[in-house]
Amino acid sequence: MSGKVQHEETEVAAAKAAGDDAAVSQNVSERLTRSARRWPQRRAIVVPAGRGTYRSITFAELEEEVQRLVGGLRGLGVRPGRRIVLIVRPGIEFIALTFALLRIRAVLVLIDPGMGRTNIFRCLDEIEPDGYVAIPIVQLIRWWKRCGPAFRSAKHNVTVGRRIPGLGPTYADLLSSGGSEERDAIEPTGGSTPAAVIFTSGSTGPPKGVLYEHGMFCAQVDLIQAMYGIEPGEVDLPGFPLFGLFNAAMGVTTVVPDMDPTRPAHVDPRKIIQSIRDNGVTQAFGSPAFWNRIGRYCEEHSITLPGLRRALSAGGPVPNHVLERMRCVLTGEGADLFTPYGATESLPVASIGATEVLATTAAQTRRGAGTCVGRPFPRIEIRIIPITDGPIVTMDDVRVLPAGEIGEIIVRGPSVTREYDRREEPTRLAKITDSRPLPGDSRPSVWHRIGDVGYLDTEGRLWFCGRKAHIVETAQGSMFSVCCEAIFENHPRIHRSALVGIGNRGNERPVIIVEPEPGQLPTTREDEGKFRDELRTLASTSPLTNSIHDILFHSSLPVDTRHNVKIQRESLRAWAAERL
Repeated sequence: MSGKVQHEETEVAAAKAAGDDAAVSQNVSERLTRSARRWPQRRAIVVPAGRGTYRSITFAELEEEVQRLVGGLRGLGVRPGRRIVLIVRPGIEFIALTFALLRIRAVLVLIDPGMGRTNIFRCLDEIEPDGYVAIPIVQLIRWWKRCGPAFRSAKHNVTVGRRIPGLGPTYADLLSSGGSEERDAIEPTGGSTPAAVIFTSGSTGPPKGVLYEHGMFCAQVDLIQAMYGIEPGEVDLPGFPLFGLFNAAMGVTTVVPDMDPTRPAHVDPRKIIQSIRDNGVTQAFGSPAFWNRIGRYCEEHSITLPGLRRALSAGGPVPNHVLERMRCVLTGEGADLFTPYGATESLPVASIGATEVLATTAAQTRRGAGTCVGRPFPRIEIRIIPITDGPIVTMDDVRVLPAGEIGEIIVRGPSVTREYDRREEPTRLAKITDSRPLPGDSRPSVWHRIGDVGYLDTEGRLWFCGRKAHIVETAQGSMFSVCCEAIFENHPRIHRSALVGIGNRGNERPVIIVEPEPGQLPTTREDEGKFRDELRTLASTSPLTNSIHDILFHSSLPVDTRHNVKIQRESLRAWAAERL
């Protein structure tokens, strides 16, 4: 028996012996069962049906569908621990399949389709899945490349969509075959039982599979619900599918937005606003690019959303101009836009509201102090340590920096993941062992090195100064991307900017690349020269940027495919080098 399996069985046995029913099973899918018992007729999921109409499914109906899928998947031979890739469009099927796979303790594999074909196949080769539950085009590719490492072990395959002869059963087949007689009782799930492998976006390196345990998902739900006071009966519109998965666990209705989730920067504001109003949405999540589109449209058309209690935005720093616009849009009493901070490996970490930012920290951000991302969530610990690229084995080897000193951000808590899937070296570089276990877990705990730099202020708030990989190391010292870029973004014609370094590390030449606001890109040599002089004058006003003399203009900075907000500075560095 492996150490991991033994720990899981001991964990469940100890909870049973203590009579702790809540701790006996930490399978988040069972929270859907509780929601279905308490609010059977409440809408669980609402999806657009075209021409301003919708179709919906209740909690009782969703629970019934999940139960039937469980029976169908078991009949197909899916057992605990089997790795099943889920590639399905956002909607009822996606959410129902997620709960069904978690309920039978399969390991759910989620890969962002926006990461590009090369990265997708590399990720699948690493996983060597036991099956695919996917749309027809994916099943056709699986059949065509069936001898490759990404597909040769795939025995449990389901097509979500039209039937393709010879490629296995469909979603409808699972539902019809999963009768009540096949619904065995769900065995209690330990908190350390593997639940999913979710891949990072690959915005600052090759995508890596993050191994999630069931207890981590439960902790995420509890932390988010407690921090924001989310109540059963609320209605959520998630602009990123993964953030809407566990609404059903909180008794919250999910309204699937009519949008391409891989292109939030191009969302149609009219469709989002109509859906919010039609369905009584009280909460909505979107990347900063998503809310930038919504906020600008609402400002132009004098639209407010008084029924929206809270908006959430993550995926990258949220610019002050987005916060300012959304504060004017959210006119309900106590309504606010919150900016939870975290990473695929550690979510959530900290949060702050636009009201506090605009009242207390925005002016400091404009002067280059970084972006304040708020105070830690309950049970989440944050430390700042000296910046280093090498591995750190234990917390005994760590020196914690005082308030106000910029360093590397590390975090610990019940939702923080412990390892990358089948990637020993990245795990060694990103994780630090702490001999102190977390409450309810007998294992030594783990700190995650987020890969960001920042500092804690004297009030315990975390400030983000940029990615560690994006520090420009000059002969005069280190330059932090977010701090320096903020100086240039004070210019009214600038939408956003990116700091890159040209040359050898330690002697890099700092270059700022700016993307003007729409319609503000200089079109003549005279305008470009005048614009550049204005930016150089602005740079000279701050000790953070007075050494930057090279300024380039870009019509549209390249960004990540997941949130359309993380600037791809690695590609910009090569772009800048060709022009200087």
